[in-house]
Amino acid sequence: MSKVSLKITIAGRTYPLNVPVSDEGKVTKAAADINKAVEMLRKNYAVNDNQDLIAMSALQLLAKATSEQAPIVQTPVDYTELEEALNSLSTDLDGIQ
Repeated sequence: MSKVSLKITIAGRTYPLNVPVSDEGKVTKAAADINKAVEMLRKNYAVNDNQDLIAMSALQLLAKATSEQAPIVQTPVDYTELEEALNSLSTDLDGIQ
């Protein structure tokens, strides 16, 4: 698998990474999302420590990603009562003719 070297900057600190070419866009977008979250937190809260901001951003982003990927549980629907009502209605309509 082919790899690409990236220099990702998060909260002003640069990190050299080697990632598969297929993941380059994902990693770049993830870094951009982290930087946006860090800046939002910096503007809205009295926190200046980059490590705290990165940790808080990671927590927020992971919580969001986890909730978006949560499986949708489908509850089986019992149509028995509806089918009985439709059959009864059909029988009544047949009797009218």
